[in-house]
Amino acid sequence: TMEGALTARDRVGVQDLVLLEDYQSETAFLHNIKKRFKEKLIYTYIGSVLISVNPYQQLGFYSPYHMEKYQGVNFYEMPPHVYAIGDNTYRSMRNEASDQCILISGESGSGKTEASKYILQYLSVCSASNDNVEHIKGRLLQSNPILEAFGNAKTHRNDNSSRFGKYMDIEFDHKGAPVGGHILNYLLEKSRVVHQASGERNFHIFYQLLEGADEELLSRLMLQKTPDKYFYTSQGKCAKVSSINDRRDFLAVQKALKVLEFSPKNIDELLSIVASVLHLGNVSFSANEEGHATVDREHEIQKIANLLGCQFEQLLQALTHRTIEANKEKMESPLTVEQALYARDALSKAIYGRMFNWLVLKLNGSLTSKNDVIMALITSQSQDRMRKNVIGLLDIYGFEIFKSNSFEQFCINFCNEKLQQLFIELTLKQEQEEYRAEGIEWEPVEYFNNKIICDLVEERHQGIIDILDEECLRPGEATDNTFLSKLEETVGKHPHFITHALGDSKMRKTIGYEEFRLVHYAGEVTYSVKGFLDKNNDLLYRDLKVTMSVSKNEIVKEAFPATELTKLKRPETVGSQFRTSLNRLMDILMSKEPSYVRCIKPNDAKMADRFDETLVRHQVKYLGLMENLRVRRAGFAYRRTHDIFLNRYKSLCPETWPHYDGPSRKGVDVLCKYLDYKEGEYRLGKTKVFIRFPRTLFATEDAFQIRKHELATTIQSVFRGWRQKKKFTTMRNAVTLLSSQWKKILAQRLKAKRKKATLDIRKFILGFMTRLKPRCPENADFLDYVRYSYLMRAKESLPASVLDKSWIHSPAALEETGKLLQQLNMKNLMLKYVKGVSPQRKAMMEEKVLASAIFRQKKKGYDESVANPFQDKPRVEQLKPKMLATIDSGEQALYCCSVTKYDRHGYHPRARTLIITSGATYLFDSKDGKLKQKISHNELRGISTSSLGDNVFVLHAPSDNKEKGDAIVQSTFVIETITKLARIAKKDQDVKIVDNSSILHDMTGGKQGRIDYVVGNEVSVTKTKTGLVVVSSFLHLN
Repeated sequence: TMEGALTARDRVGVQDLVLLEDYQSETAFLHNIKKRFKEKLIYTYIGSVLISVNPYQQLGFYSPYHMEKYQGVNFYEMPPHVYAIGDNTYRSMRNEASDQCILISGESGSGKTEASKYILQYLSVCSASNDNVEHIKGRLLQSNPILEAFGNAKTHRNDNSSRFGKYMDIEFDHKGAPVGGHILNYLLEKSRVVHQASGERNFHIFYQLLEGADEELLSRLMLQKTPDKYFYTSQGKCAKVSSINDRRDFLAVQKALKVLEFSPKNIDELLSIVASVLHLGNVSFSANEEGHATVDREHEIQKIANLLGCQFEQLLQALTHRTIEANKEKMESPLTVEQALYARDALSKAIYGRMFNWLVLKLNGSLTSKNDVIMALITSQSQDRMRKNVIGLLDIYGFEIFKSNSFEQFCINFCNEKLQQLFIELTLKQEQEEYRAEGIEWEPVEYFNNKIICDLVEERHQGIIDILDEECLRPGEATDNTFLSKLEETVGKHPHFITHALGDSKMRKTIGYEEFRLVHYAGEVTYSVKGFLDKNNDLLYRDLKVTMSVSKNEIVKEAFPATELTKLKRPETVGSQFRTSLNRLMDILMSKEPSYVRCIKPNDAKMADRFDETLVRHQVKYLGLMENLRVRRAGFAYRRTHDIFLNRYKSLCPETWPHYDGPSRKGVDVLCKYLDYKEGEYRLGKTKVFIRFPRTLFATEDAFQIRKHELATTIQSVFRGWRQKKKFTTMRNAVTLLSSQWKKILAQRLKAKRKKATLDIRKFILGFMTRLKPRCPENADFLDYVRYSYLMRAKESLPASVLDKSWIHSPAALEETGKLLQQLNMKNLMLKYVKGVSPQRKAMMEEKVLASAIFRQKKKGYDESVANPFQDKPRVEQLKPKMLATIDSGEQALYCCSVTKYDRHGYHPRARTLIITSGATYLFDSKDGKLKQKISHNELRGISTSSLGDNVFVLHAPSDNKEKGDAIVQSTFVIETITKLARIAKKDQDVKIVDNSSILHDMTGGKQGRIDYVVGNEVSVTKTKTGLVVVSSFLHLN
């Protein structure tokens, strides 16, 4: 509620500016609006008037959820919102059966159009509904895209500025359902059709047509997609606008025209008129030898004639000649280039302006409630059933002050003067009526009455409009300057009228010779008289009217009726027409209960979160908001019904808390006296309490907030005690119930468990007794259990490696299964082992396998060597470079170790380095690295060693004159060395393990030697007297 929001007033201001303590201060007024704007609270009240600040961004409080929240609630129950205005207006119409209107005003870019859209959407949602009503609602909503396309344009201040005033009446039946509508339009800015300032655009429909039409339609209208090719759409040099999607908007316009039952022919003719205006702008003239205007490109005239359905020659003649009638004689007068350009632009403005009027009339016909008329003719419905009420929606231009102000600004500002006059009068009237109804004495209010300014403009024979009309009608050479002189003569003494000639020396510096200044209620505005007469006359040559009146385009023909040509009376001027329609609008508004939405633009850059205080201050002034606040605050700042006030604050008084049984008015009186309200601070009306000063309300609200905390503490303590007691009772009952149920469940479970155990034991014993029989129902479960338990035990005791050959004992019925499982497990272990072996280890194991094939059970000491892996690394600290250089090219040392070689001349031990390559085995002197013997693997005849535990082996090599014969070698790693050599040289089949006590070997010159083995106490290799070598060994004796 509004009262509840007062607690945050220091941060976000007050929701209703009537509650401002310093209501006379414009700075305090602006500061309050700014605080709310920074918190994205764009709406603020002045009593029942809504101030709306354009946020220039999408805010999240326009959803169907928010619409529902505002339906049917008290005006001040919810935060300020445009929906609250819509709801209050709709409920007032329903409850009081009275016509209502909502006046939306503000300057261009302040959000008037958006506010009217939101109100229209809200009214369509909150009102009663059926199929026919939904049809009407759809039409009301679809009228917006059409009016915006043909009546809105981009300006410096607003990308979607309404360039006409619009008043829409929405009709509701006795059930509150919308059944029709009616639109009035005011002062379309026709001059925009032919001229746009830099950075501005023509009306949206021109760009939408060029951007959104398909190729077929553009070809039919003889148009190209580029707006820069047309004079009327290229002057502003901003055809593309980031915030506008012309293609999408054109599709929306086409859809809306179909919804509103425009026929295909109507739509084609409408677009043909728009296209013809574009082509008219490209018509140019040049002077012939006689100085008369001629058309440069006649094919443009042909296009226009085809689109408007008129004769080419007639249109060409009307654009370059003018028929003058004198003494009942007619003659054609050629036009100059300047006059021809004026005629072209005048025709463009007239065609577009009259087309717009036709469009509004067509929309009104589509929005008319046809069903009610038919039903009234068919049935005799009661007066109440036929009763209709309306809600009027006025979206009209706000006060305008530019650097250069012309006739359009004069009319617009005159309109705002009239609206301000109405606003003040109706506001005072509402205040007086409310005071009178409540029985409270009315106190006169001082305010600025702008009737003096309205009279200056519209007074008959003495006002500016009539003086302008006289200048337009008088014979002779009437100019804008003669009009200014006439003003100085007629209204020069008026206190709100100033010109250069009438002003003092200081004012003359700010007013030009061709300007006059009016002191409006919103401030001083200087107008340039240039163009006043032409714009007021809005003259269109008769020849062009004749041409248009015979057009085959039905819209053009309706807009330029032939009857107009027969009227001898001069057409009413634009100023007089506007004054008449404005007075008619005032009568309409005076007959309705008004609500107000005042729109404010926070900055000129169209940026979110930027608040320009100077700009806003100016708008506050010309919207008359301070004047409105002073009127509203002249009496009492706050008023509420007795029920609402008592219901909110009754807790502050012991006599009214918690319930007051007497009349609410008496209760409010008791409450106010208890709160010590002074006599002048409040008044009790018949249904409402009135409080004069905001500080009184603030103090009451602050006391209520403190009281709320006290009450909350009391309520909390009582509630907590009640809740704990209830919780304890519930828990105790629950425990009792749970305990009894749980005991029951436990007993049932125990019974079932014992029964199952008995059956299982019986079944197990019977199965054991019949276990050796074939499977049958008696032993099936027992056998399954035996199998299951066996498998579980097998799972828990599986061997961990391939070397573990153990296996659990299998029952008699599962012996075969046990063997198969053992085999499968061993295969699995072997597979896992094989997959885990690296290529290096595999090669090493292959060598071990080869060693096993050669030495197993053949040579003593083999079993002990199995556990020691063969080495891939050299068993020599470092090979001498000389050795590596001696090895055959392209080969590398695959294995090397230190050995002892026994020569054949005395069998002396020599320290040698054994190197094995893929092609040969080399013996190098370990000291100097000199090659002592090379044995090619192709010539290696065999390898011999004894079966004893010695380390001696013989390499059998050729023994001719060039070769040295067999090599007798002793190696510490005899099994590794022989295995490596046998694998590399591929001589594993040529390794001999000698079981007898001697090995024969070849010597140089074809001689043979013999190695004898004798078992002794120490290992030695010696030569005997007989020339034989004896190897004694005590190793590995069994």
